[in-house]
Amino acid sequence: MGAFVAEVRPRWSDMDAFGHVNHANTVTLLEEARVDLLFREAALRGADDLARGVVVARLEVDYRAPLFADGGVLRVEMSVREIRAAYFVLDYLVRGGPSETDTVAVTAATTLAPYDLASGKPRRITDLERDFLAAWHSGGNGA
Repeated sequence: MGAFVAEVRPRWSDMDAFGHVNHANTVTLLEEARVDLLFREAALRGADDLARGVVVARLEVDYRAPLFADGGVLRVEMSVREIRAAYFVLDYLVRGGPSETDTVAVTAATTLAPYDLASGKPRRITDLERDFLAAWHSGGNGA
């Protein structure tokens, strides 16, 4: 199926003293894109348990070029690199604009674990979730 594409819009308040999106706010933009995939798209495809609890177990970010809050949107391409029994790895490629030809500004990866909020414990990935995640599998080795 290829990568899932989300658009995020940096806010003026995301910029730092150097005039580009602050590193911590970049991580928030990754989260916004991830919500589009794991909550909205997953619910549309019947895998809405992901929205009930997923925690970030690991985050890797490589900054390649500055991002700017100029009123436009950024393109975030996401794919699933790895699916295990109790976690999966999501890769991100953030472009400095809305086009697939815009400069790659950030690559990132998150290791995510489904989490049962009621019990306060990690849980296994369900078959429905595995099928949903597999639809976005990259088959590659990461960002």
